Amino acid sequence: MAYDRYVAICNPLHYKAVMSRKLCYAFITVSYMIGFTQSLAIVLCISSLHFCKSHVAYHFFCDTTPVLVLSCTDTHGTEIMIINLVVLNIMGSLSTITVSYVSILSNILKINSTSGKRKAVSTCASHLMGVTIFYSTMIFTYLKLKKSYSLGRDQVASVFYTMVIPMLNPLIYTFRNKEVNNALIRVMQKIEASRQF
Repeated sequence: MAYDRYVAICNPLHYKAVMSRKLCYAFITVSYMIGFTQSLAIVLCISSLHFCKSHVAYHFFCDTTPVLVLSCTDTHGTEIMIINLVVLNIMGSLSTITVSYVSILSNILKINSTSGKRKAVSTCASHLMGVTIFYSTMIFTYLKLKKSYSLGRDQVASVFYTMVIPMLNPLIYTFRNKEVNNALIRVMQKIEASRQF
């Protein structure tokens, strides 16, 4: 998405040629392969642990930290491996997003008209807000050791990155649509009119 915004703002006339279907498929394939490889490595490391305590994970879903808490063997090596994988994944994607947005910002500053700058910023603002919320909760959740696990805090963070952010994305992008905004205004006017009766 960051690269898409970069091409749309920095090379708008070449957008159709650069953002081809083949490139989109390549991005999707690479992201799934990275996710699958990382998940497989984590599952293989966790499967070598022994569990002699309760087999009930007090979490909404089977996440890595609650599973590590259940292990009765030393999990330090597994935790370090998970943290390294997460750092590689998060920092790799975050650095790509950062480079894209730095390039976008430098191009926005070169635009002479105020309306052009405003349009370019509005193109990127919703994506940047979603990325910021998503990565902050991911970093909070996965870049820590088992001993700092807190049931309440980690459940709230996991709800944020698994449910709240995916639900916010359609809302954020929908409210930027003029037709949706006009329909929302009409609905609010009807509600206000029905209250007056």
